Amino acid sequence: MARRDDPTPPNHEHATGPTPPPEPETPEHDRTPATPPGGGGHREHPHEDTPTSPAERGAEDPQDGTPATPAERGADGPGDNDAAAPVSPDGRGARVGRRRRWVPMAGMVVLLAVVMTGSALAVGAVRDGRRVTGPAAPDPLAGGRQGADVTSLQAHLRAQPKDHGGWAALGLALVEEARTKGDPSRYPQAEKALARSLKPAPGNEQALAGRAALAAARHDFAGALAYADRALKQNPYSERALCSRIDALVELGRYDEASRAADTADARRPGVPVFTRYAYLRELRGDVTTARRVLEQALASATSRGDIAYVATQLGQLAWNQGEYKEALSRYARALAADDGYLPALEGRARARAASGDRAGAVKDLEDVVSRYPLPGPLVELGELYETRAATGDRAKAENQYALVDAWIALARAGGVNADLDTALAAADHGDARAALRAARAEWARRHTVHTADALAWALYLNGHAQEALPLTRQATATGYRNAAFLYHRGMIERATGHAGAARTHLTAALRLNPGFSPPAARAARTALKSLEAGR
Repeated sequence: MARRDDPTPPNHEHATGPTPPPEPETPEHDRTPATPPGGGGHREHPHEDTPTSPAERGAEDPQDGTPATPAERGADGPGDNDAAAPVSPDGRGARVGRRRRWVPMAGMVVLLAVVMTGSALAVGAVRDGRRVTGPAAPDPLAGGRQGADVTSLQAHLRAQPKDHGGWAALGLALVEEARTKGDPSRYPQAEKALARSLKPAPGNEQALAGRAALAAARHDFAGALAYADRALKQNPYSERALCSRIDALVELGRYDEASRAADTADARRPGVPVFTRYAYLRELRGDVTTARRVLEQALASATSRGDIAYVATQLGQLAWNQGEYKEALSRYARALAADDGYLPALEGRARARAASGDRAGAVKDLEDVVSRYPLPGPLVELGELYETRAATGDRAKAENQYALVDAWIALARAGGVNADLDTALAAADHGDARAALRAARAEWARRHTVHTADALAWALYLNGHAQEALPLTRQATATGYRNAAFLYHRGMIERATGHAGAARTHLTAALRLNPGFSPPAARAARTALKSLEAGR
């Protein structure tokens, strides 16, 4: 469903291919999946920096390939726009013009490339409707090979270059490495390796499932669905393809079909990867109780450190979304006890610390996260914390975080990732609202999810089109998904369109549900409520 990730970057060439008839699925029913077996197929995570590994020498030729670094690829971001920023519809003076960057974009791209290529710490997707990396989703690479396998696979392929299974495994490992390092420059290498596997064996299930995972990672969800269906035609029990199929359907907004696909996956390959997806689907429906129960079952049966850290982090995020900060901190502590370098747990703990009033601890955690994994979500969160703290130099520090978001988006696009949703979410509140609207419209044209509806509604509102935004913000909250940012956006849009009573209801609901969902947005919500009360 990424994945959650989020989320959701990807303007690239869609690798779709023909879509066979969908797999027969069991009827949707509201049930708790079977008890997960230990391990659940989750990956172990590499924890050693390997900046000079063969993975960085390319996939097409495992011995001599030498791809350029992300900075050398010329992934320059959009030019600065320092036009005066008009006041937003809510009167908060939102910055519609591009913020003036304190560090030149070229320098930011180089810095980001250095951070990416020097980091090999694994992270899983953390669900958060507000997170810039897009919709929350469980790990799209369930059951995949470790990034650390790249070295041995390349050595094997130097000796056996005609091994199509080895090329498929290398492609999957490179997709995993791109995900765990946050480095989209690995995706073209993965694409070449998977193509090399499919050339002599066009129907091999491992490469087709790898194509599905690659398409999902690049946010080509139509392509991911097509490849997952093709892989399942070859092997109906492929865990990777089953999970990619669920993810693709969720990210296309086809929630009923995704629920049926989750039932099918649970019947065929029950385990942690399937259960986390099932739980997320229940959460999207507003059924937090079932989502928590499923995750707790998965955690109780988890035996590997990777599974424990992953599932405990999902429980922490679920608790944080409900404003249960003490519970969230407890869950993140469990995750970090299993793996003290698990960055999604550190990011989640930072968010819960900030909401609990421990701003210093939150800043420390997020600085640690972005120093190793500079994705848009934690970069924006850290920038907002700097702005809230407002110490000497914090404004410049915040600007630099937002500039790094632009640099990451530029690198993501260069790696074939569709970054329109990232652009829409980041630019709306911390950049050019007109660019946010263009990106949100483009993403909405591809897929109708609660997250894309919310992003487009908010971008329309910030550009003075609140009336057009109203049906979209209602659509974003129609499934029952309990997300404070969505409720805040709806309340502000209703206020701008003259629905004062509804605006009070939803702004109040946002602050009751999760008063720490965003320091600047929560402050704006309280200000708007005071204004609404004064006008009664």
